[in-house]
Amino acid sequence: MLTLADAGLRVEVLDPGAAAELPRQGQRFCRGGYVWQIHDEKLGPLLSGPEYPAPEPIPFNGQGLPESFRHRTREGRPLTWRDGEGLAPGIGRLGLDARGEPVLVAPCAWKITQLPCQLVFQTRDAGAGLDYELARQLELRDRVLHSRTQLTNTGPDPLRLQWFAHPFWPLRDGQAQVQLPTGARLTENPGFAVDAHGKLSFRRPFRTAEDQQFALLELPPARALTLTLDHPQLPRVEFSTSFAPSECPVWANARTISVEPYLTLDLAPGATRHWELRHAFPGS
Repeated sequence: MLTLADAGLRVEVLDPGAAAELPRQGQRFCRGGYVWQIHDEKLGPLLSGPEYPAPEPIPFNGQGLPESFRHRTREGRPLTWRDGEGLAPGIGRLGLDARGEPVLVAPCAWKITQLPCQLVFQTRDAGAGLDYELARQLELRDRVLHSRTQLTNTGPDPLRLQWFAHPFWPLRDGQAQVQLPTGARLTENPGFAVDAHGKLSFRRPFRTAEDQQFALLELPPARALTLTLDHPQLPRVEFSTSFAPSECPVWANARTISVEPYLTLDLAPGATRHWELRHAFPGS
């Protein structure tokens, strides 16, 4: 496990080159810069997951602060696929098994650089007629973790895909209160409600890990996302993006809640896109 430490926090990051940690990484979340847990030196672990505190959750569920490049949409429409070959940025080249399900054929290789308060992950990969370079940087300063991404299309064809963040925050007494931007709304659902001031709360408790709810947020257009969340150990957690999400689901079960900003990426040959997430964990 790779680590960053500052101001009473210790960030644990999966090492994409460590054989012992590969079973945790799977085919869903970007392997470079995968934050597995953040510990407060006095309060203990601050993040959760769909199966938390299980020490080895199935890779699809994961835990912590993973980020993902979607090679297929949520509905299953292929994005970075051609003639049965797929490319999952930050993971590797994919194929199809006998049931038509994606399998990892060749993982991408990462260069990892450790700097004071920073971890930098760099990779380049190609497949399905596509080629890209990806850099991920994690920086921890004053109890704020910055997650920065740079994606460059180095191939001859357009690179079209989706990226999303999937932060897993813990619940407080089985509930969550999330302050969203004023004007935020929510598609009708039996699990969550958003009031006139943008505060999201549970309509009912979730009883088990399998008891869950997914819904789409409607955020004010053309604005970066900023939210605060009640935390069982800290005064609050703050989360923000450097971009206006193209869409933004919210998901929860009995162990965790996640607000998932999406970014639709359409990079012409030679084009580069940068974006950033900010996770703040103010001390008590």
